[in-house]
Amino acid sequence: MGNYKPVTSPQVAYFKLLAKTCLAYVLEIEKMSHVPYSSAVGSFMYAMVCTRPNSAYAVSVVSHYIHNPDKDHWQAVKWILHYLKCSLDRCLVFDKSKTAPCNITGFIDSSHGGDLDRKNSTLGYIFTLCTGAISYKASLQPLTALSTSEAEYIITAEGVMEATCSKYLLIEFGVSESGITVFSDS
Repeated sequence: MGNYKPVTSPQVAYFKLLAKTCLAYVLEIEKMSHVPYSSAVGSFMYAMVCTRPNSAYAVSVVSHYIHNPDKDHWQAVKWILHYLKCSLDRCLVFDKSKTAPCNITGFIDSSHGGDLDRKNSTLGYIFTLCTGAISYKASLQPLTALSTSEAEYIITAEGVMEATCSKYLLIEFGVSESGITVFSDS
């Protein structure tokens, strides 16, 4: 991995990972048994929990195939490794100089049918306070949405509930906030 290519995202759209592409032939299984796939994914999970929450979704996707990965899954793991290497100098920052308007700002989105195996939609949101991230989530929706609109309604409802809980938590801490803004692409 010494000659890595810099990347700016832990996952890209052209990695279409499927369970049915997992290895079926004995020779391919033998070849992939020498690849440290599960070790790499385990290391990513440790980094994700301790210091790199921005890689959470990508790590969760590759961990679904830990029992029987193929070369496409290994390429996705190497992509995450490249991303982590390129983003060592990035971190989440609470900027005290930008605390004047303490607004909760949220960004939400979903992708209808994002999980190609189970056909569940992918959802995600991040909420910030004074430009610092305070809450985020990237996961599969627990149910199958029948349309893009339904997937967007589900994440919008979940995002508004998260914003409301964050607002009441701030009130409990004695922080006065001036409003909640939620951005959605729908």
